[in-house]
Amino acid sequence: MMPAARESLLDAAFEALALRPWAAVRMVDVAAAAGVSRQTLYNEFGSKEGLARALVRREADGYLAGVERALAAHGDARDRLTATAEWTTAAARDNALVRAVLTGFWGERLPSPTLSAVPSSSVVPAQRRADGPLPSPGDLVGAVRDRAVAVLSGPGALRADTADLARSCELAVRLALSCVSAPPPGEDGVAELVRGALHQQLKG
Repeated sequence: MMPAARESLLDAAFEALALRPWAAVRMVDVAAAAGVSRQTLYNEFGSKEGLARALVRREADGYLAGVERALAAHGDARDRLTATAEWTTAAARDNALVRAVLTGFWGERLPSPTLSAVPSSSVVPAQRRADGPLPSPGDLVGAVRDRAVAVLSGPGALRADTADLARSCELAVRLALSCVSAPPPGEDGVAELVRGALHQQLKG
């Protein structure tokens, strides 16, 4: 199957999940919405569990892609980490699956795939990856921290500076996650919180 068709199926599954609980989402309806046969859907994902894993994998990857965009923005390290924190809270607010993978709280409406790898006989590379381990909240925090350090440390950074930067990156992400469950007041609440916390740690 062409990657575009796989994306169409994942889009259809995501849209179905916005309308009804995952338990009520039917494979035949997802296939119809994407304009393919149900057999094609099963050939691509193997099962409804496989579809759920692929959907979670895609949304987690999309979140990390947004992190990389935030880190690539103009400004100093504090600006970029603040942008990363703002993206984290916005993505979690707007996407129930991103919120679930970041917090570990799935709720009754969402699929709840096991995070460990499952046996895979798929010949589809993207599905084999989805059948591998799915990220835990700790995995994502670590991934964001590592990406931030790689982008912000630069070629001449001292090891001690890199360690301080890693702590600052993790602090920014964890503050953002706290704002997902307990939003601060005001439109700029997340940015103000992160900037204040990083003020003493990172000099512009």
